[in-house]
Amino acid sequence: MNPLASELNEKLAKNAPEVFAMLSDYGRRAYFPKGILTQSAEAKAKAHRFNATIGIATEGGGPMYLDSIQQRVPGLEPKDIYPYAPPAGRPGLRDAWRKKLLAENPSLAGKTFGEPVTTSAITHGISVTAELFVDPGDVLLLPDKLWGNYRLCFENHFGAKIETFPFFEGEGFNVAGFGEALERNAQGRDKLIVLLNFPNNPTGYMPTPAEGEEIVKALRAQAERGTKLVVLTDDAYFGLFFHLGGDSMTESLFGPLTNLHPNILAVKLDGATKELFVWGLRCGFLTFGPGQSQGAEAVCDVLDAKVRGLIRAGVSNVPHLSQSLIQFALEAPEVDAERQAKADILCARASRVYEISHQPRFKESWDVYPFNSGYFMLIELKGVEAERLRVHLLDQHGVGLIATGKHDLRVAFSCLEVDDVEPLFEIVHQAIQELI
Repeated sequence: MNPLASELNEKLAKNAPEVFAMLSDYGRRAYFPKGILTQSAEAKAKAHRFNATIGIATEGGGPMYLDSIQQRVPGLEPKDIYPYAPPAGRPGLRDAWRKKLLAENPSLAGKTFGEPVTTSAITHGISVTAELFVDPGDVLLLPDKLWGNYRLCFENHFGAKIETFPFFEGEGFNVAGFGEALERNAQGRDKLIVLLNFPNNPTGYMPTPAEGEEIVKALRAQAERGTKLVVLTDDAYFGLFFHLGGDSMTESLFGPLTNLHPNILAVKLDGATKELFVWGLRCGFLTFGPGQSQGAEAVCDVLDAKVRGLIRAGVSNVPHLSQSLIQFALEAPEVDAERQAKADILCARASRVYEISHQPRFKESWDVYPFNSGYFMLIELKGVEAERLRVHLLDQHGVGLIATGKHDLRVAFSCLEVDDVEPLFEIVHQAIQELI
């Protein structure tokens, strides 16, 4: 093992042996090298005469660039576009995202947690997290209504075993089933990885405040039984809370889980992708919330160094242009109002979908799973399988929807205009009746 990795492991084991025990074999071997990047950073700070370290071309005291590219981004300085960004991201962007987390998650006040590390959106953050914590055969627990890419990443790529429990009980989140699944899957294991995606894809559900408290209580109870829990909160759709059918939580579970118990490590995965409506810029964040405040800064320093090493070994760094655009947007005084205006549009669409999909005339064709947030809603079909209906809708009616289970059909209201909602559900109803 590289001495730098050993040094990080010793520091982590000293300050939080529980977190050290959560690391995968690769996670224990991960480190950030004192190589070209470190030497270049030192030179940037001290080389006041000549700096011939980093592998970019310069001209006139700045990065070399082509006018045919620069003229398409006239509002940015070349220094904010062309040079390599640091592996963990632009310092200003990391600071801006941390301030955003504190402002939007009041339960983080007074707690010790890490500086957000910039990733190439959430999928990359998930992959880096899996590198750090997942060994083949490790169990990942999550609800049965899930984003299919979790299986591709955790199961196919990293060899984990996904275990699920029924998402809903009645009209809400299956809190009791979650607690039972936690205890059942922890038996015979020292470590369990839990993934909670709220607002959820594909259901569009965000727990109520009471359900959120019960989720945290169940995790704490399992930690007190001695299980080491790596709890991932995939907050991709954070902020899009529409409170349909009642109030939902309005902050991430990452807040109440941070500094909750030494056997819990909270890992927040989020990003600008949906929160700032910049899907193609591929910029996300990974933030660690250690289970206790004592030693938390040292824990975060070690995990930050390991993640920087993993990013360096994988994609090197996240595109600088994306980071600059997002940082400057976050610093703009009008950004909150702009985000709210877009969220209001989505809320109007979601509200119309809620109204139409629950109408009695469609009761013979489907039941509606609870939804209140995000981009999606899910219907449970009656008398026809989802894949058969999906193909029929596409071939015979020119309508595209997603089959997510044997009888589950997902509707992305995020890309429907309000006036399109009723005609869409009428066509779905008609198509179901044509097939049964």
